[in-house]
Amino acid sequence: MDYKWENWSGMVQCQPKEFLAPKTEEEVVKIVQRAANDRRKIRVVGSGHSFSHLVYTKDILINLDNLSGLVEVDREKGEATVWAGTKIKKLGELLFEKGLAMENMGDIDVQSIAGATATGTHGTGITFGNISTQIVGMTIVTGRGEVLYTSATENEKYFKAAQISLGTLGVVTQIKLKLLPAYNLAIKLSKAKFDETLEKLEYHNANNRNFEFYNFPYSDIVQLRETNLTEIQPKKDGMVRYFNDVFLENAVFGALSKFSKTFPRYSQTISKIVAQGAVVTTKINHSHHIFATIRTVRFNEMEYNIPMEHYKEVVKIMRKRFDEHQYRVHFPIENRFVQADDIWLSPAYERFSAYIAIHSYKGMAYEPYFSDMEAIFKEFGGRPHWGKMHNRSGADLASLYPKWNDFHQVRKELDPEGIFLNDYLKGVFES
Repeated sequence: MDYKWENWSGMVQCQPKEFLAPKTEEEVVKIVQRAANDRRKIRVVGSGHSFSHLVYTKDILINLDNLSGLVEVDREKGEATVWAGTKIKKLGELLFEKGLAMENMGDIDVQSIAGATATGTHGTGITFGNISTQIVGMTIVTGRGEVLYTSATENEKYFKAAQISLGTLGVVTQIKLKLLPAYNLAIKLSKAKFDETLEKLEYHNANNRNFEFYNFPYSDIVQLRETNLTEIQPKKDGMVRYFNDVFLENAVFGALSKFSKTFPRYSQTISKIVAQGAVVTTKINHSHHIFATIRTVRFNEMEYNIPMEHYKEVVKIMRKRFDEHQYRVHFPIENRFVQADDIWLSPAYERFSAYIAIHSYKGMAYEPYFSDMEAIFKEFGGRPHWGKMHNRSGADLASLYPKWNDFHQVRKELDPEGIFLNDYLKGVFES
């Protein structure tokens, strides 16, 4: 088979022997049973928005795009069962038609719901956990080729491992989500000073449903993003939104990024230009439209979860490193905040957390920048986002997760032959 797969940034590429797109759960079962009998390996891909080598395989790659849509909706309970391959953007529209919505989302909606939850994808807001905390039940085709349903009350010993599993327990086919009645949000984008933002951080987090901010290398300007409930109905502002979201935030930024790649010595100047041009506006829309951000400028990304009590010290040290090393980077740094949870492999496991995401334009050198920032994150107990780039060994990670061994007991029980482990995951779990 002459099929080549690559992730969104193009950094990860592979050529699987088989690329399969099952249309039913029964087909998934047959694929897994065949792989187990033939001692083959399987990885599952959603939209390819992970920057790590989670999906990489030279054997069988399964795409779940055909397993998409709503399975069952219970409006009274505020729950819906969805097919695992459903893209979050489509899911938002389908739920809205039923008068429902996810309580929180990340800023990308092109991922599949299974891929986003398997890697611990998150949004922001101190009263919310990552997206996986919204899961109340899951159906998995295990490494034995058996269909398993797990929840807090059924096969519960597997549930906390399954909510974030990196696709190592089996092929997730259905996910049951706890939802809210559909709601509208108003997002206010404004500018502030970096030091002032840190001083008022607790205020911003306490007085907004969702709060995050972007700080820009070599600039004192930050862009605040404050999101709150509103009863105001959205207006049709297609052209205005297109200009802000697509033209200003993508086309112009894309042109500046290409210039920075060609002339890296101007990265510092470009970062200052981007900071000055940060959009200031207010938008009102249905929740699933407000959470999502259109991203057409491609990049590589590292993101770490930091205990909230260390967050301010970490970002101050990061700024000092920029002054010392003058990294050739112009992408803003994203800062988000989430509630603690009890999911075994969640970076926010049992700790109120800040997430810090750093980026480098596709094709530009990122190694010195990412390496130095990772060293800072590591010093303060940072846990890497599973879908982003990192250089942590299994031994490193084991010390960060109290339930590490419990997770692996479940993994070995559900996938005893390790058919869902690729070389990258073996390194993560066994090194």
